[in-house]
Amino acid sequence: MTEQNKDTKDTIINKQYSDQLDAAGKSLSEALRISFVILKIIMIVLVIVFLASGFRVVDPDEKALVLRFGKIQGIGDERLLGPGLHWIFPYPIDKIVKIPVQKKVNLGINSFWHFESDQELESPTKRQVPPSEPLYPTRDGYCITRSEKQSAAIRGVDGSDYNIVHSKWQLIYQIVDPESFFKNVYVEDVEPGQDYFEVITKSINPLLKAVFDDAVVTAMVDYTIDEALSSQEDIRNDVLKLMQQKLTHQINSGIQVESVQLTDITWPRQVDRAFQSLNKASQESEKAISEAKTYAENTLNEAAGSVARRLHATLRDETISEQEKELLWSHAAGAAQTKIAHARAYATKIVENAEANAEYLHKILPEFRKWPELFIQKIHRDAVAEVFDKADEKIMIQPTEGPGAKEIRLIVGGK
Repeated sequence: MTEQNKDTKDTIINKQYSDQLDAAGKSLSEALRISFVILKIIMIVLVIVFLASGFRVVDPDEKALVLRFGKIQGIGDERLLGPGLHWIFPYPIDKIVKIPVQKKVNLGINSFWHFESDQELESPTKRQVPPSEPLYPTRDGYCITRSEKQSAAIRGVDGSDYNIVHSKWQLIYQIVDPESFFKNVYVEDVEPGQDYFEVITKSINPLLKAVFDDAVVTAMVDYTIDEALSSQEDIRNDVLKLMQQKLTHQINSGIQVESVQLTDITWPRQVDRAFQSLNKASQESEKAISEAKTYAENTLNEAAGSVARRLHATLRDETISEQEKELLWSHAAGAAQTKIAHARAYATKIVENAEANAEYLHKILPEFRKWPELFIQKIHRDAVAEVFDKADEKIMIQPTEGPGAKEIRLIVGGK
């Protein structure tokens, strides 16, 4: 092969190779162009999805806080997001914390109730526990009540016994300050798909139970067992006040206690019979005391009216002047006023009769001085006539004279 033919062949091969390279380059360029276009589209889609993921919905019963790198955003009212659709920078820049502020949570507290088996829970009747069966502090809940002071004459020693009661409670609370709640109350992180309300409730219920138990123990020790059984409204108010003070002033939890209900309270079942007997005796004693007070009050009112007690105390007080006593007597009513009226009428009658007799004697005094024996006989006849005039039977006996004369006295009966 000549040198010229060899060069021609190489030229043809190089041209074919160059054409192949140009086609490959074009294909690669086209592929890269398409790839960049797809990449741009994907990036745009990712940016749109990223930005769209910042939309959050706050339910009608919720308010939300926006955290940017863990710090609450906004000033004043803008720190809280109300119900509706809101946009925030997507995670991990911003995070939204939704807090249910309209829902009221009903929490039952059985920390102070005695142990009940499944059979007892199903049966409404109260199981009788023998006195020999003790309380188990690790199983039975109870609360200490204040002691009742008893005299040494009754107990033999100076002192008193404390009592215990079992009680069931119902607590209703609501979150009213989301920011204070978020800052001061620990709540587990809400994972995607979890319900905010359920997670928050599960997190704060142990705290509320602890605060509630402390309030019940503090309040109940100020009452005796009788007061605890009869003054339930006062106990509820005390527990609510103590609990709210701690939640607001000590913890600043943002939680408002709506109501506290004492659903059931009873004495230990082990001493049921003894307590029933004591309760019956106390009721009978209170009834007797009440009846005695009522009788005393009625007697005093019948005796002298509303001023009877004051009048009684005044009469025994030597420092009270006669003028003050007379003033009280003038306000007396009832039997005392009746007797006073009768006494005054009798005194008036006696005075009037005395004045009439005095006037009559004053008139006849001149004649009496002239003929005293005659007047005496006249007065005697008038008296005898008046006596016999009122007598039903009249017997006349002439007096006898002489040494053996006897004096005869007659009793003349009249109407």
